[in-house]
Formats: sequence, structure tokens, C-alpha cells
Amino acid sequence: MAQRLLQEKLTCSVCLELYRDPVTLSCGHNFCEACIRDWWRSHGGSPACPECREPCPAGAELRRNVALSGVVEAVRAEPPGPGPGPGPGPGPERCPQHGRPLELFCRTEGRCVCSACTVGDCRLHERALLDAERREREAQLRAVLEVTRQQAAQAQSQLQELQRRSGQIQSSAHTLASVVSGKFGSLLRALELRQTRALRGIEAARARALAQAQAEERRLRGHLEAAAAFGRRARDLLEQPDDRTFLQASQLLAPPGPLGPLTPPQWDADQQLDGLKGLLSQLCGLLLDSGDPRGAPAEAADSGPPGYRNLTFDPESANRHLYLSRHGRQVEHRREPRGPAGPGSFELWQVQCAQSFGSGRHYWEVLTSSHLVTLGVAYPGLARRRRGPLTDNIGRGPGSWGLCVEEDGAQARHGGEARRLRAVPGPLLGVDLDLAAGCLTFYSLEPETQPLHTFHAVFTQPLRPVFWLMEGRTLTLCHRPEAGLPAGLPGEASGLS
Repeated sequence: MAQRLLQEKLTCSVCLELYRDPVTLSCGHNFCEACIRDWWRSHGGSPACPECREPCPAGAELRRNVALSGVVEAVRAEPPGPGPGPGPGPGPERCPQHGRPLELFCRTEGRCVCSACTVGDCRLHERALLDAERREREAQLRAVLEVTRQQAAQAQSQLQELQRRSGQIQSSAHTLASVVSGKFGSLLRALELRQTRALRGIEAARARALAQAQAEERRLRGHLEAAAAFGRRARDLLEQPDDRTFLQASQLLAPPGPLGPLTPPQWDADQQLDGLKGLLSQLCGLLLDSGDPRGAPAEAADSGPPGYRNLTFDPESANRHLYLSRHGRQVEHRREPRGPAGPGSFELWQVQCAQSFGSGRHYWEVLTSSHLVTLGVAYPGLARRRRGPLTDNIGRGPGSWGLCVEEDGAQARHGGEARRLRAVPGPLLGVDLDLAAGCLTFYSLEPETQPLHTFHAVFTQPLRPVFWLMEGRTLTLCHRPEAGLPAGLPGEASGLS
């Protein structure tokens, strides 16, 4: 009995084992040095006593209790005596307070208890059998482990997506730098400073975008490492045969936090070019339009240049009030809708062509029935949903250019800005797109050929012809036999015959 009581006095209240390297806190309580340090780390690093909760002085050192260490070593050296006290034999662990087997787990206090504890200290606490508690904890741990595995797979997928976008940013930045260098390379020496500033702006934007991508990559890799570490500790814990050790350690095991959504890096190629468009409109016009601007359309009206294109409308893009001819060459705006809107159709009163152009020089002609129509070209990302009261968006953003024919004149639109033109267009119009030179020119061909307006821009994406027309108006794409029909001519569509 005396030996059992002595062992109880020499038992650490954290690990419930005889002291190993005991240290004494300022309040007088003793603990194993490793146990008290682990307990403080698991409780947010708060230097307080686990028994009396008295705070420990800041910066105090843990000093070894030499006398207590000698007593513990002496007790360890003595052979175990008779009685119910705990020993190294294969019997069950016993309660250090009552000497009875630890058969229950007190959920309120988070520790193993005996039947005598349930009558006294743990009488009103929530309790469970050790094996039942372990089964429940194992199920919870396996569920958390599965969630962690799924998050790791999601993080890996997001990391691949981030790397793909980073590659696109690298390629886009390189393309932009090459285009800007080519444009400025043909200008005078006075433009070299402007060129350097533009390239530095692209490099700074690229660096910012890639810095965001790298920060997001570090976050994802950190989550992957935390998930892997948690998985290893969880699997090791699941293989732990001792119930008490499992339950004590499982309370200190915490899974990594939630993964969170992927934050894509901010990169807008069009924004990098906005500062150059005003300069290019004034200076590049002098460089690129040094010849006779009437040459191309006059040539087109007489003999048809090699760049003449026979276009067709894309029926999948047409607004449901727009009716197309069988061969996709004519569109009419009617009051009655022809049916429900398709998944790729414009909510706006617009339709685009099936053809797009990414390089070279191209020319086409359009016949209009009256005014209140718009001709233009746009990048593939032109919005198809309607925003506000407007029924068109050609030339209202940075990714489209348009000519709006009005009753008494015309307007050139781009980037949300409109410029009123002096000339009054006729019903037959021509469009000349030179991607290499960065020019988009609109012509009126009747009663005589005259240029209406020329846009100068650095085109970074393929362009597709797009049109808007008011109710009751008709547009016809002019075809020339010598130009040939475009590949992939669409079949019969609903509407005009």
C-alpha cells in the first residue's frame, strides 16, 4: 500500500506515468519536462499550470527537481510489491487515485477513469466505455482524413490550373511585348522612350500577376504539405494499439484548415494597351496611312482584291428577333421572336459571322436597307448578355470597334467613346481589316467611294465581324463569285428564304 501511494505521489498528472526529468513550476506542482512543454504548445503556448491554472512568470526557466528525480529513480529500481498497485505486468492500467482498472473515458474532462471515479469526481460527467469511445473517435478521424484527402486532390487540381494560367500569362506578356516592339520599331527615334515605358509597364504588370500566382502557389503547396503531415500522423495514430495513448494523442491532432477558393492572378492584356491607343491613333496614322486611302475599296469595287471575303452569318449567335436566310447571307429584324433563345445567342439585337480573322488583310461589303444599323468587329469575348437599356454593345468596350449608321450621319465607336463623322454613308458599305498594319477602315461605296473612318490599334486576338440592326431593318452580306464561298457554309436556317 505504501509503495502504491508513493507511486501516486510520483506520477505526472499529464502522462499518468512516473516522472521523467521532473521540473517544478512556481506554484509548486511538478511535471515531466517534456509533458509540460507539450501541454503548453497544445494550449496556444500559454505558460500556466495544468493543475491549478496559475500563470507562470514570463521568461521563467524550467529547472529540474534534483531531489524528486532521485526519489523517482529509487522507486524505479525497487521491485514491485504485492497489491493492486500498477506494475509493468500485462494487466490493465489502473487509476492512480483509486487503484481500479481504467475502464471508462470521461468525455467532460477528456481522460480515462475507473468505476470509483464515476461515483465521486465524474459523477455528473458524460462517460463512455473505452472501446466505444475509441470506435467513435476512429470514425471521426477517418472522416476527417477523407476530407483532407479530397482537399489535397482539389489543391493539386487548383495548382495545375494555376500553373496553366501562369503559362498563359507568360505567353501573353511575351506576345504583347513583341507586338509593341514591332510597332515602335517602325517609328522615329523620338518614340524610343515611349516604347521603353510601354514595355516596362507590361513587365511590371506581368511581375505583379506572376507574384500573385506564386503567392497562391505557396498557399496551395503549404496546404498540401500540411495535409500530408496530418495524413501521416493520423495513419500512425490509427495503428496505435494502446487505447489510452490513442485517446490522449487524438485530442492533440488537428487537421489543416479549410482550403478556400483559388484566387486567379489579375492580368488584363487589353488594359496594358489602353495607354498606347491614343498615341498610336495620332502618330501611327501618319506612318500607316501615307498612301492613298481610297486604293483598297476602289480596287475592290472594280476587280475585287485578293483579300475579298464572302462572309456568312452564324445562326447560333443570332438574337431571336433576327431571321436569317437559308444561306446565311441576309438578316432581318422582326417584331415577333422566332422561338426561345439558344445557349449561344445574343440577348442584344446582334448577330456575328461564322468567320474570324487572326492575321492578314481582309475586305468585305455589306448592303443596308436603311439607317440605324451598326457594322463592326470584336474579340471572341464580346458579351452576349444584355446590361441595362442598351440593345447593342459594339464599340462600347475595349474589345470591339464599330460604325453606327444614323439618319443624318454616322458615329465611330470604340472603348465606350463615340466620334461623330462628317460624311453621310450610303447603303453599300465596305470594311477593310489589315491586322498586320493594325488598321480597320470603313468606306461608303455609293454614290462614290469615300473613306468614313480608320481605327488604329494593336490587335491581340482574332476578330470576328458583328452587326446590330433596328427593328424593320435588313442587312445583306455581299458575295462575289470570283472570291469563292467560305468554307463550312451553314445549312438552312429559320427565317427568310
